[in-house]
Amino acid sequence: MAASRRRLTAVAAVVATAALTAGLTTGCDAVNKALDCVQTADAIADSVTSLQQAVENASNDPTQLDEALASIDKNLDKIGDKTDNADVNKAVDDLNKAVGNVRTAIKNGDNTPDVSPVTDAAGELTKVCTS
Repeated sequence: MAASRRRLTAVAAVVATAALTAGLTTGCDAVNKALDCVQTADAIADSVTSLQQAVENASNDPTQLDEALASIDKNLDKIGDKTDNADVNKAVDDLNKAVGNVRTAIKNGDNTPDVSPVTDAAGELTKVCTS
């Protein structure tokens, strides 16, 4: 988990540098959107980690699942409101769908749902935010 966090931090630094360089020719708004995307993708990655841990500990505290999913939803709302990039919007939609599927599984009594589609979709979001 620490390695994942370091990797995301390094990616964020690279993207920030690229965005700042691009900002010299494209304006501050583009830089702010790129940084918002990276920061939100990083927050979502943290929430996905929390979701994975919540699934592992579901028998101890099932409320952690809802809290982790709510955190992802909150961050998806932030990023969706701040971009008009089609790739980012698709990644947000895919992640929303994956989160919805986990919620449905939980409602149907699955206390340890498969969260790999959420992890995959979050990875894709990070990828499009840093490209």
